[in-house]
Amino acid sequence: MRTSDFDFELPQERIALRPAEPRDAAKLLVVQPGAQPEFRDRVVRDLPSLLCKGDVLVVNDTKVIPARLIGSRERNGVSVDVEATLLKRLSPERWQALAKPAKRLHAGDRIRFGHESRVCLLGALDATVEEKGEGGEITLRFDFHGAVLDEAIDALGHIPLPPYIASKREDDERDRSDYQTAFAKYEGSVAAPTAGLHFTESLLKQLAEADVGLQRLTLHVGAGTFLPVKTGDIAAHKMHAEYGVISREAASAINSARAKAGRIVAVGTTTLRLLESAADETGAIKPFTGETGIFITPGYRFRAADALLTNFHLPRSTLFMLVSAFAGLDRMKHAYHHAIANGYRFYSYGDGSLLFPEAPR
Repeated sequence: MRTSDFDFELPQERIALRPAEPRDAAKLLVVQPGAQPEFRDRVVRDLPSLLCKGDVLVVNDTKVIPARLIGSRERNGVSVDVEATLLKRLSPERWQALAKPAKRLHAGDRIRFGHESRVCLLGALDATVEEKGEGGEITLRFDFHGAVLDEAIDALGHIPLPPYIASKREDDERDRSDYQTAFAKYEGSVAAPTAGLHFTESLLKQLAEADVGLQRLTLHVGAGTFLPVKTGDIAAHKMHAEYGVISREAASAINSARAKAGRIVAVGTTTLRLLESAADETGAIKPFTGETGIFITPGYRFRAADALLTNFHLPRSTLFMLVSAFAGLDRMKHAYHHAIANGYRFYSYGDGSLLFPEAPR
């Protein structure tokens, strides 16, 4: 298939710059193939009435780190502003990062982060460029390591808002809470698993009272979620690997619910990707620890989930390809057209959709 098959027009005013208040007041578009009407306009707090006793929500409990660092490189008396987004920790003091402008950096360069108004109580946060890779990737060795480095990054870093928000406004202190889900526990993501942003303690209580289960897994979302598909043929696109964990207890609970005819509802595309990575041919979930680079496109046979709760995604993105694989490309194009016409808010801070598969398992 061609990348252009997944294109659509989105008015800029449909891009949400802040989340709904309260979070579970966000709109929810229910897409159920074969049902009449096919599209139902609800709100997220309606979830307890949309799910059944014995169903299980599976959520991603990763936590976003303030991974965007702003600093300057000094060389031969010439200063260049540098922005680095941390991607992956390699050792107590070394991180892989995406840098802008990467072409102005060389191995051996020194970068001082935090030179703007925010002040690190530990002093300057300096790093050396150890290596340069392709596509703007660099390896940074910081002068601090371990917990001290973590503290410095937390003090100086910015929440790495997606480009479609960051291009319209600066991040602020509110984003430090807005861009975390109610389940955030294990640090490691540079982007939020945004479907989880819709949950509140009140909604979780109502779901528990409706005997809807909740299980957690962890997938640390990488910057690859921001990268566009640059190939004309989607088969030529390479996904960035991301680290995930499904515990033995969570796998057992999910399998037990399915054995009792409970539906598995993946909360977010990150959750669905990790479940599919851990599922065997029968759909049973195995404990999982490691990286996954699974790329799901139309024609994929889903094994692990009966429904998907997700936000509205960018045109031509791997995420729109995934939801199109799950619920059908034509159906999703019609659903997005319905959402645009009916005032739904798009992307990370936007509204949600509850999708049921085109071909139920």
